[in-house]
Amino acid sequence: MTSLQQPFKPVVCVVDFHHARGPETEFWVGTEGSDPAADNDWHLLPFLALSDGAHASTEDFSYFTLVQKSSPARSLFGISCTRQLDSSTLKHRAADVTRSTVQKAVVVITESPQTFSAIREKLSVVTRAWFSQRDFTDLDILQRFQESLSKDFAGHENEGDQYYGLSLRELVHHFKWQTLVLFKCLILQPKMLFFGSQCERLCQMQFSLVSLIPGLLKHLEDCADPQMDSYAQNLSQPTSLRTSERASLLAYMGLPLQIFGKGALFGPYTPLQLLDTLADQETKSYLVGSTNQLLLQQRDHYADVLVNLDDNTINIFSPSLRNALTLTNADRRWADFLTQAVQDTWDPDNPSRPKDMGYAGSEDFIRLQFEEYLLAFVSCVKYRQYVEAKPNDERALLSEVEGNPSSEFGNEFVNSWLLTENYALFKRCTDSHLFDIIEPRHPCAGGLTMEDVQRRLAQQVHELGLDERYKNSKEAIGRGLANGQQRVSGVINNLWADIEAMREAQRKRAAEQKAAAEQQAEEAAKASVEIAAPPQSPKPDAEAQETVQAASSRAAAYLSSWSSWAAEKRKQGWRKSDTSPAQAEEEAAAKTSVEEPSRPAVTTVSELAKTEGKEGTEGTENKEGTQ
Repeated sequence: MTSLQQPFKPVVCVVDFHHARGPETEFWVGTEGSDPAADNDWHLLPFLALSDGAHASTEDFSYFTLVQKSSPARSLFGISCTRQLDSSTLKHRAADVTRSTVQKAVVVITESPQTFSAIREKLSVVTRAWFSQRDFTDLDILQRFQESLSKDFAGHENEGDQYYGLSLRELVHHFKWQTLVLFKCLILQPKMLFFGSQCERLCQMQFSLVSLIPGLLKHLEDCADPQMDSYAQNLSQPTSLRTSERASLLAYMGLPLQIFGKGALFGPYTPLQLLDTLADQETKSYLVGSTNQLLLQQRDHYADVLVNLDDNTINIFSPSLRNALTLTNADRRWADFLTQAVQDTWDPDNPSRPKDMGYAGSEDFIRLQFEEYLLAFVSCVKYRQYVEAKPNDERALLSEVEGNPSSEFGNEFVNSWLLTENYALFKRCTDSHLFDIIEPRHPCAGGLTMEDVQRRLAQQVHELGLDERYKNSKEAIGRGLANGQQRVSGVINNLWADIEAMREAQRKRAAEQKAAAEQQAEEAAKASVEIAAPPQSPKPDAEAQETVQAASSRAAAYLSSWSSWAAEKRKQGWRKSDTSPAQAEEEAAAKTSVEEPSRPAVTTVSELAKTEGKEGTEGTENKEGTQ
């Protein structure tokens, strides 16, 4: 709206669905006898107010745009509330009411969409009260409602109110990382078609997407018709900057990007009667919504991008656009961070607010993240163009910036944006050194890390429902692995225990054999002493010990002398006749008992491990079979 135009006074009308003539404007409230529909050629107003499929719900809302034929022409915004009533309950039933139900819509037309949220709440109450009278000839409620509109919404400059009722959290919750795809798609100005069976949600999702570009909701004066271009004609480059003021900073950085200028159209709800406008050669891009299945069936003809809100899917039909909208690693990291912030604070009972009532994941948080992203994007593009203009000047490079920072946003995306109408306006009205104000760096710049992979895998598993679908299977597998690990650990522990037991048994046997050999030698010595010395009478312990010691000394002396004699005989040469057969047998037996003790059969470690492993495997198979 320019300063030469007078503020538009909100008006109210009623649209009725006639059983023979179809939708038609029944009467106006607050127009002082004039007919705005006839003055501005709003012959499609009834079709905009009564959306297709509105009869399937008790209450439904439609948001749409109109063109006011003023000098210059400007866009107006309408919101309607549709309700139904059993015709048999009417106090004054007209003669032309032949159907069992009466369907009407109360419509409010205003100059700015920033008041839609507040108007929507009042419109719902007023429409319900008017229908509850069961007398549509009583217009007192509608007249008082129209009078209050001008008073209540005069001077609506509060920035917080313009976003009231637009649920960005719902948009991010349903589309997750694809929300960034929609945002970048909007900047490239293709032909975008939103489809959904609920008209109000269809319109609000589009307004939420548009609101992600800072300041755009305040500058939609050219969105209702592709021929309008007053914003671009009146825009000039800012000559000053106050960094302490957000509005001054955004204007200096070239925001808002004018998405709906020359050749563009914005129609939150677009009936089939406007298909000729969509197919016109002058219409280069648009963002429109429809609830009619017929338009959905011809989506390839009327859309480059189809967003289906019934199943939350995005279909991009243009291959070049699909390549341009491919997210980079930095984009995915940024989108995953934003999605995680919303998912962690999601409250199904109150989707518009975080469950912890904190800032992270809130509407303001989401809006600020997109603002930071967009400012960084335009700064990186300006830095790229500045460096390309001075290829051999090293002084043109910033020491803290490495390479081409705009590549973090996608080179094909940047090149596609340079061909749009909103970029042409941006280039004309911005300084070439914007990167001196905002650092030319992606908010999540950097290569792909292991954390990115893990987070993306976890998100995909969550999206596919695998964590819930296979929860029981995961628990069973976990138990099986735990049992198997326990059994394997038991086999290994038993094996080492058996090895230690075997070693201990071998040590004991060796000790016993050594002790037996010593005992046999001692008994042999005692036997020789007993032959040489006669038996004596028992003595006390001390005397017995002295006697034993003396006998041992004599036995040692005897053995020593015997060894000397045996050695002398060995030198002289032995003859078999020198030793008696009995003595030979005794000496052979003694030698065998000392040098070669008997050994039990011992199972090797490898044989024991094989045996235990076989038993453990059989036990595992039996146990698994039981499970």
